[in-house]
Amino acid sequence: MEERLHSFGKKEHLCSDKLLEELFHTGQRLMVFPYSVRWKICPKTMLPEGVRAQVLIATSKRYFHHAVDRNRVKRLTRECYRNHKPELWQLLEEHDVALLLAINYVHNEIFEYKILYHKFDKLIGQLTTKLSNQLNAVEQASTNQEEK
Repeated sequence: MEERLHSFGKKEHLCSDKLLEELFHTGQRLMVFPYSVRWKICPKTMLPEGVRAQVLIATSKRYFHHAVDRNRVKRLTRECYRNHKPELWQLLEEHDVALLLAINYVHNEIFEYKILYHKFDKLIGQLTTKLSNQLNAVEQASTNQEEK
């Protein structure tokens, strides 16, 4: 189980055009320099069995003209996500939901891994706070309706 939490397999990659369209049309936005994130909570039945989050990692040709630079940024970002994934999945499992997540690198300079790791730590902290606030509000609203 622990090994699976620190992996980033094919099933966890966000590739579906339908899900991407839904994410970018109705998802919420979060900005933590140098990352811009779109996220949307969805029922876990929308994703493959055993997957709590599907993630898209991207960077723009506008900022990095050479493919080797874009690939390096995406590789570093994937590694940061992979290391922070258990925190996110734990929250999603507690509330029995799934998450669509698009992470876009929006700076024209490649930072060292240590710096990106700390930025990603801040990003995951803000994201989990927003997720837990939204999930708690939904749960509270549903319990209020059950009481009526």
